Amino acid sequence: MRPVSSSFCALVGCRVPIVQTGMGWVATPPLVAAVSEAGAFGILAGATLTLDELRASIDAVQAATAQPFGVNLRSDAPDAAARVDLLIEKRVRLASFAAAPQRALIDRLKGQDVLVMPTVGKRRHAEKVAQWGVDALIAQGHEGGGHTGPVPTSLLLPDVIDAVDLPVLAAGGYRCGRGLVAAMSFGAAGIAM
Repeated sequence: MRPVSSSFCALVGCRVPIVQTGMGWVATPPLVAAVSEAGAFGILAGATLTLDELRASIDAVQAATAQPFGVNLRSDAPDAAARVDLLIEKRVRLASFAAAPQRALIDRLKGQDVLVMPTVGKRRHAEKVAQWGVDALIAQGHEGGGHTGPVPTSLLLPDVIDAVDLPVLAAGGYRCGRGLVAAMSFGAAGIAM
């Protein structure tokens, strides 16, 4: 099968529009490196690590692959600014956030060529962070663990796509190629799973 490309692939430098999300305690360096080596985009679960563990984990991913990857952060972490500085220092391609990051963190990351991709569960949240200058979004419906609210992905996704002029990834309920095709038929730039 020939890889399917998208605006997200062009943005981050991966070959297929599939993102392995930064799942706490699951998205470890071996998984992230394997996903990125396979052509998708891996995201390291940085929010569940101490700052020293995060540094070691980024080093481990970079030792295992030359492919781009991201790191998931929480903007409400007490050491969020230090984590952002670490991503900049290590030249990580993308910072993902499980919720809207603080605008100052977005500005700091973008000023140092680190892409920013928050997860949203409402159209208005997508509009807000798009105005702040994020690079891409994950529209995560209720099927993605319920973290972003009760709206199902099939209703949220087209609403977010219509609201912003950014690559939007669909999340929540995806597990195979048919889901990728369905999400892209809505206008998504890929899926996050």
